[in-house]
Amino acid sequence: VQLVESGGGLVQPGGSLRLSCAASGFSFSSYDMSWHRQAPGKERELVAYISTAGGYTTYGGSVKGRFTISRDNAKNTVTLQMNSLKPEDTAVYYCRRNGNNARWGQGTQVTVSS
Repeated sequence: VQLVESGGGLVQPGGSLRLSCAASGFSFSSYDMSWHRQAPGKERELVAYISTAGGYTTYGGSVKGRFTISRDNAKNTVTLQMNSLKPEDTAVYYCRRNGNNARWGQGTQVTVSS
């Protein structure tokens, strides 16, 4: 099982980033997926969640209306489009395979700063 995040970086407040998570080694379409983040000194928190076929999504309160989660089961990828970024969005962002035997990616750093 591998989950590899990409797309992080430094962006100015108000900017956008698109994170991707490439999954391999398991039946991707059988698992709900999610994005989480962890800022320095804080607990890891849920950012966005998507069901197996993408018909159900939910978001953490602080990102609603700004972030969008999606998935492509043909390409085994889950994506997080982040718009109107704020300095408080600065964190390491992690992709997660949910369900039994949950797995995490290694994370990608997102820094929002002028």
